[in-house]
Amino acid sequence: MTNIHPTAIVEDGAQIGENVKIGAYTYIAKDVKIGDNTTVGSHTLIEGITTIGKGNQIFSHAVVGSIPQDLKYSGERVELIIGDNNKIREFTLINPGTIGGGSVTKIGNNNLLMGYVHIAHDVIVGNNCILANGATLAGHVELGNGVVVGGLTPIHQFVKIGDLAMVAGASALSQDVPPYCLVEGNRAYLRGLNLTGLRRHIDREDINMLKSAYRDLFSGKSPMKDVAESLKSSDNQFVKNLVNFILESKRGIAYERKED
Repeated sequence: MTNIHPTAIVEDGAQIGENVKIGAYTYIAKDVKIGDNTTVGSHTLIEGITTIGKGNQIFSHAVVGSIPQDLKYSGERVELIIGDNNKIREFTLINPGTIGGGSVTKIGNNNLLMGYVHIAHDVIVGNNCILANGATLAGHVELGNGVVVGGLTPIHQFVKIGDLAMVAGASALSQDVPPYCLVEGNRAYLRGLNLTGLRRHIDREDINMLKSAYRDLFSGKSPMKDVAESLKSSDNQFVKNLVNFILESKRGIAYERKED
């Protein structure tokens, strides 16, 4: 049974699923869709053309679907799509897309967005990601699956972060992070593989293959992209994912170039 607090405002046209709970003084605009078994805390604003899936928990004072923080935005029809079973903690801000970025911001399933996280326009977040308190994703950022971003870390526009990568807290990231890797610092650079995360998801043999590929790619003995080309024929899918990401990167890879 849906439970809407008497002080909450739900505009005509909003579509509210079964067993949804909406807290006190929350505002739900007319073009919002909220899936079954979702909880929306008190003093929360959900507006715009926003679709929220099933089983989400949205905590108090979150702002979901407000217009992009982009000066070029002038009222175009843009969307925010959120999947299932996400936890969106207090004071998180999530914006929809813009015409220049495909008109949609998309968040997958089973993600944890801790307090004061900002998801800007045209961002794509995969599944099972964790963004710690105060993490900030600028426009057009893309996160793969299982990514972890530490607290108080800003991610520059158009940066891409691959699957199972980690960005340490209080870093500042301006270039791409390949899958399975760990970056840290200001500016953030590669520090190695994200071994703690990998051990939870990948077999030891595959991790050993990734270690070997990582050494070859970032030893500095040969140009990184030449090494990546030579590894494309690997039989290991994880190695292929790693090198294909590097070859397709447009912002460059966040690793420290060492002079001889």
